[in-house]
Amino acid sequence: MLGLEFPPINAILRWKDFFPTFNKIALIAVLAALITIVIFWLAGSKDGRKAPRGVRNLAEIVVEFIEDQVVMPTMGRAGLGWTPLLVSMFMFLFFCNITGVVPVLQMPATARIAIPLCLSLLVWVIFIGVGIKHQGAAYFGHLIWPPGVPTALKPLVGVIEVVSTLLIRPFSLTVRLMANMMAGHILLVTFSLLAEALFWAETHKAAFFVLGFFPLLMLLFLTAFEILVAFLQAYIFAILTGVYIGTSMEGHGDDHPVSEHAEPGVHAERVLHGASAAH
Repeated sequence: MLGLEFPPINAILRWKDFFPTFNKIALIAVLAALITIVIFWLAGSKDGRKAPRGVRNLAEIVVEFIEDQVVMPTMGRAGLGWTPLLVSMFMFLFFCNITGVVPVLQMPATARIAIPLCLSLLVWVIFIGVGIKHQGAAYFGHLIWPPGVPTALKPLVGVIEVVSTLLIRPFSLTVRLMANMMAGHILLVTFSLLAEALFWAETHKAAFFVLGFFPLLMLLFLTAFEILVAFLQAYIFAILTGVYIGTSMEGHGDDHPVSEHAEPGVHAERVLHGASAAH
């Protein structure tokens, strides 16, 4: 008979500490931060007068992507100053996510609540701070008593706005990222164990060995899919951050002209040039 014993959920999501309070999740987070820092440090140290190559080319592609696909659609030109934050957040999260398919590491750091929660709280503090900076006390006034809404509906809509903006946003940011990465990790573990059990079955070896290729193929497909998920979850977190900051800058229900798009790559060059000037 084929015996498949799935480990307790705690066993695949928790890791022994290398030393007190520092385990594999912390190691992955440190590596993700260091890799991000090194990429942009090396890119900033290159001669900006020459055609970008290697790591500088990679850095410029990432900056332009965030600028064109996150900053401009959500905040317009006024939000270009937030590009470094969003680039750093995107890169850090991508490297934290992608370790789920990296041999030896094989665990996305964002499948545990600590990193998603900390980043979500950081975003929460930032967009509230931006709202207060740009609107003053009116930021909270617009939440409680939304402009442009029929007076009879203002109390109900106000409650919904307060709850959704101040409570649901950080909660949804945290859970969306953690749940997606945790689900992918559990799927990979499940099909890995199933393939292993079939290949090493003690009875009906030939039949089970052949059947083992089905979960193996599924495992390969899910691994490729998780690479896409790692990118998408980092991108979604970054673009929602942009949306939240953008709405705090503009206000609730106010009319604002649509910002024109900056010339592609111009701000990316400025960001990297600033990093270069710092050395």
